[in-house]
Amino acid sequence: MKKIVAFGASTSSISINQQLAGYASRQLQDVEVNLLDLNDFAMPIFDVDRQNNFGIPQKAHDFKKHLQESDGILISFAEHNGSYSTAFKNIFDWASRVEKDMWLGKPMMLLATSPGKRGGQNVLALAMKHFPFRGAQVIASFSLPSFGQNFDSTMGIIEADLKMEFEKQLGLFQDVLNL
Repeated sequence: MKKIVAFGASTSSISINQQLAGYASRQLQDVEVNLLDLNDFAMPIFDVDRQNNFGIPQKAHDFKKHLQESDGILISFAEHNGSYSTAFKNIFDWASRVEKDMWLGKPMMLLATSPGKRGGQNVLALAMKHFPFRGAQVIASFSLPSFGQNFDSTMGIIEADLKMEFEKQLGLFQDVLNL
């Protein structure tokens, strides 16, 4: 059975992106899901001096190990001021020091959502542009606008056209996992 790592790129206890990542990962068939909580990987703010003086934190190695042990990666991005959340960026910075090829050539599905009408499109575009330079094989992407109006905790995505597009993108990711 294939294994995926999934997480919302936020540390908020009420993260809508963690909800979306959990929902999306549960829709995949015949996969074992490792749903991470980024709070488990909190580390000091990355800087080269800290790395030189103290080394790479064990939590960066632990995060990287989860990626290494997976067959695919699913991330739902929180958008903070048009970019990644600070918590995600810090984990990314530390884990990329463990091994430069951050995403290890793994197939990825990238998601984003927000309370607003753009659904985190800026951060999603940023990840889609830059992740391939760090070893990502981006297979699928999806942005869910207006989370509160378009998502229900029991039903998932409730707007028909958005659900259809989500399922199409999820199918692309699922097909690659099944190879």
